[in-house]
Amino acid sequence: MDRMPRWADVLLVPVISLVLAALISGLVILAIGENPWTALKVMVVGSVGSTYAWGYTLYYATNFIFTGLAVAVAFHARIFNIGGEGQAAIGGLGVALVALYIPWPHWSLALIGAIVAAALFGAAWAAIPAWLQAKRGSHIVITTIMFNFIAAALLNYLLVGPLKPKGTMETATAMFPDPTHVPSFRDMFSTGETILFRGTPANVTFFVAALTCVAVWILVFRTRLGYEIRAFGFSEGAARYAGIGSTKIIMVAMLASGGLAGMMAINTTLGYSERLIMGAVEGAGFIGIAVALMGRSHPLGVFLAAILFGILYQGGGELGLVMGIPREMILVIQALVIMFTGALDNMVRTPVEMLFALGRRAPPPQTPMGPAGPTIPSPEAVAHPGALPATHPATPPTTAA
Repeated sequence: MDRMPRWADVLLVPVISLVLAALISGLVILAIGENPWTALKVMVVGSVGSTYAWGYTLYYATNFIFTGLAVAVAFHARIFNIGGEGQAAIGGLGVALVALYIPWPHWSLALIGAIVAAALFGAAWAAIPAWLQAKRGSHIVITTIMFNFIAAALLNYLLVGPLKPKGTMETATAMFPDPTHVPSFRDMFSTGETILFRGTPANVTFFVAALTCVAVWILVFRTRLGYEIRAFGFSEGAARYAGIGSTKIIMVAMLASGGLAGMMAINTTLGYSERLIMGAVEGAGFIGIAVALMGRSHPLGVFLAAILFGILYQGGGELGLVMGIPREMILVIQALVIMFTGALDNMVRTPVEMLFALGRRAPPPQTPMGPAGPTIPSPEAVAHPGALPATHPATPPTTAA
C-alpha cells in the first residue's frame, strides 16, 4: 500500500515545499531591510502581470521544459544526467550549422531541420558518457559534468575561430538568414493596432516544448520501451532477469535525454538570438534538475514546474530592477526553492506520510471463534468400542429444577 495518495505526492508535497521556501525567502528579504509583501507583489506583477511579463516568463519556461524533460527521462532509468548544459550547448551548434549552411525556403522547414539537428547533436554528446557508463562502468555524473566543460571549450574555440564572421569582435556566428526566423509571440498574437508581447523573446518554440511533453508521456508511459526504461529504473536486477539489457536501456535513455536537452537550443539560438552566441544556455541545464525533481519526473509535472521556475526567474529579475535587491539575494531566493523542492524533499515528505498513516484507522481486530471445547466420550462408546462414537460436550447441559 502506498504511504500516501498519489495526489498528495504530486501536489501537496510540492506546495508545502514552496510555502516553506517562500517563508524563508521572506525572512531573507526582511533581513536586508526590504518589505517581503512588496517584494512578492513586484515578483508577481513582473512575471505574470502583463503580456510583456508573460513573454519573458514563457521564454524561460520553454528552456526549463526541455532540460527538465531531459533529466526526467534519465531519472526513470535511475540515471542522473547532469550534463544538460553541455548537451544544450552542442545542440545550439547543430542548430547554427543547419541554419547557416542549408538554404531553407520557409521558417517551418527550418524549424523542423533545427529540431532534428539539435536533437541529434545533443544525443551524440550524451552518447559518449552513456557508452562509458554502460561498457566501462564510469560514473555518469562525473563524465557528464566533465563534458559540460569540454562543450564550453569547444564552442569557445569555434566562435573565436572557424564560425566567427570576418571583421567582427563578437564571439558569435553571423545572423541566420531571414527565412529561418521563426514567429515570435508578438507576430502570432498581435492584431491590428493591438500589440501584444512587445519586445519579448517568447516564440513558437513554446508550443514545440508543449508537444514534446506529450511525446515524452507517450514514450515513457504508453510504449514497451518506456516500460523497460521504468522497469530498469525500479530494479536493475529484476529487469535483467526479465531479459531487459542494461546496455540498451542506458544508451537509449541517455540518447533521449541528450536529445531533449539539445532541443533547448531551438528556443535560445533559432528563436531568440537568431545566431549562436557564447553562454546561451544560461544555467538552464542545472535548473532542469530542480524542475524534474519538483515535477516528479512526469511530463505534466515538468511542464507546470517549468512555468513556476520561469516565474521565479523573471520575477527575480524584476526584484533587482524595481527594488534594487542585489542579484546575489535573488539567487539565494531561487536556491531556497530548489533546496526545499529537491534536497530537502524528504523533510516535507516524511511528516506528510506520517499524517496520512495516522489518518488510516485499521478496523478493530475480530476475536476468532474457537472450538466449543474438548469432548468426552460417552459410556456407550467406552463399553462398545466398535459403535459409532457419540460425544458429550465438556460442559454438561443444565437441567431444569
